[in-house]
Amino acid sequence: MNREIDLSISAYGVTRPLEYDCVILPWGATEPHNLHLPYMTDAILAHDVAVDAAQLALDRYSIRTMVLPPVAMGAQNPGQRDLKFCIHYRYDTQRAILTDTVASLHHQGFRKLLIVNGHGGNSFKSMIRDLAVDYPDFIILSSEWFNVLPGKEWFDNPGDHADELETSVMMHYHPELVNLAEAGPGKANPFALQSLREKTAWMPRHWNRVTEDTGIGNPCLATAEKGHRFAEAVAQKYALLLKELAAVKDEQDFYETAQK
Repeated sequence: MNREIDLSISAYGVTRPLEYDCVILPWGATEPHNLHLPYMTDAILAHDVAVDAAQLALDRYSIRTMVLPPVAMGAQNPGQRDLKFCIHYRYDTQRAILTDTVASLHHQGFRKLLIVNGHGGNSFKSMIRDLAVDYPDFIILSSEWFNVLPGKEWFDNPGDHADELETSVMMHYHPELVNLAEAGPGKANPFALQSLREKTAWMPRHWNRVTEDTGIGNPCLATAEKGHRFAEAVAQKYALLLKELAAVKDEQDFYETAQK
């Protein structure tokens, strides 16, 4: 464990003399994940992938990044609040958390933040646009670690919640937290309306009408080996992003200059 890059285990005596190029904020949720994964899966995996990425950025590119403790305050679909201990956090609550985080980091002199999101129900785009008005010299990027690479190229039968992908990555990082024998099949009922299936429009899925075990996608083919390969590849992509982000001096460096 590297206390230089993981604030969850670090101390001020470690961080005080060091300079940091970027900050990572892992963000997840508190919700059931089928019958075999922890409620905190989204926060745990976002954090662990972020730490791996920060370590690679330090080892390969000498870019030092601090990974903040994960936020477990996620937005939920209709029906999910009916599930025991599933907590829905409103947009305004999430916005307040992000705003206070940015205000603190900005006051301390940091100017680059990467959100590593582990929960599909979270959306930060509007928040980031608002913060760009209030903090024009603060760069905020947002990503979903599970979408950095196409899951279908790494897994046999990926779904989109507590599926083979998430289960494999959790088996890689924390096999002691996974009991695959307890998992439900993750069978999902699609929308009856063709237009919604074809994504002509969007509406939130009512979770209790979509799935019986809270999973979407069968996790039965999950393995720690698959999870290791995928998580490693994602961390490598993030490490390169951190290298590129550290080299940016101001916003104009994000854009190519037209050749004359």
